[in-house]
Amino acid sequence: MRDVSERSATAVSSPVIFYDGICGLCDRLTRFVLAHDKRERFRFSALQSPFAEASLAHHGKDSRRLSTLYVLVLDPERGEQLLERSCAVIYILRELGPPWSVLATALSVVPPVAREAGYAVVARSRYRIFGRREACSLPEERWRARFIDH
Repeated sequence: MRDVSERSATAVSSPVIFYDGICGLCDRLTRFVLAHDKRERFRFSALQSPFAEASLAHHGKDSRRLSTLYVLVLDPERGEQLLERSCAVIYILRELGPPWSVLATALSVVPPVAREAGYAVVARSRYRIFGRREACSLPEERWRARFIDH
């Protein structure tokens, strides 16, 4: 097993979505991205994984904050960036292309305070509405290579 403190270039050469592996909404988001990511750009890592813990700690974040969606992006000009919450959602939608990028554009004109308030409402009620699993579900075989630490 590789040392998780070793930050593999292959792990961050594509955007990595860090999601709550026991959350029903996060599971649906992951499946949605897998189904609509025609360029197969995104990689995935559960917040409960050693890779997420090391990657988020590198950015001063705590992987135990399960109510936060993160996207790790390697920008050639700005280096490694960590997007969170509504900014992460907008980035994901934009990268999926049309028609989802149109939704990203619409969300990006909403004032950040309002976007974050909406995100917080969903985050607080996600287990109640979408359920909670006992453990991270395993991805389908055809998608397994896109998951880090599986």
